[in-house]
Amino acid sequence: MPALPADADQEAGPAGPPQHGFRGDREAEGPLTHPRGLTVAISREAGARGTTIARKLGELLGWQVFDQELLDYLLLDDTGRARLLAEIPKAAQEWADAHMARLQHEHRLDADADTLGLFRLLLAVAARGDAVIVGRGAGALLPEKTTLHVRVIAPLESRISYLAQLLRLPRSEAAVEARSRDDRRAKFLARTVHEDPLDLTRYDLVVNSSRFGIEAAAQAIGWAVRTKQQFAELGEADQSRGPNEWAGV
Repeated sequence: MPALPADADQEAGPAGPPQHGFRGDREAEGPLTHPRGLTVAISREAGARGTTIARKLGELLGWQVFDQELLDYLLLDDTGRARLLAEIPKAAQEWADAHMARLQHEHRLDADADTLGLFRLLLAVAARGDAVIVGRGAGALLPEKTTLHVRVIAPLESRISYLAQLLRLPRSEAAVEARSRDDRRAKFLARTVHEDPLDLTRYDLVVNSSRFGIEAAAQAIGWAVRTKQQFAELGEADQSRGPNEWAGV
């Protein structure tokens, strides 16, 4: 499999199968037009600690975090991937397949077979809902209505300091590493999904981790998640009301 852009703020930890549990009876009647739940797609500058914030957010929401480590594990481990896919209801998997076909039909993807396999996995995770996905182009793949698109940023000097400590590099080498990783990620997105991560209009929320800190950044994103959920619930309620119910509004 060709190398994909690495997480600059990836913390060491054992890879393992995704955590599963009862998620309630959320099977839809008939074809789904969108995923079963909300997903947070986190894009980040190298060294801005986007993965750390994603993990804290996962703790706050009780959602599973799909970072580089877990996604790479699922791509390589057939058993782990099969376990994940087995718990996705048929209607949700059909949505993921249909959305993938639509993206390809609209020529919005330009990727080799291995990268397309990654994208299919990302869509399956999103179809399952209640997930935090870090990087990998997820934000460009997932629908705006059911995805909170977040960009985590920080001043370059702060990012260099963090990478120097994380990777045990001199600051001069950490600076090269930060710019190199940002460049690789940008090229990956431009080549595969024709997106520019520096276009801030693509995001619902941009968080400066240097000013907020890890806990406050996660709390801010969590607030945005709850707000987006409330708007989605209001939209569903409006659609369920018939013409007569609107007569007195």
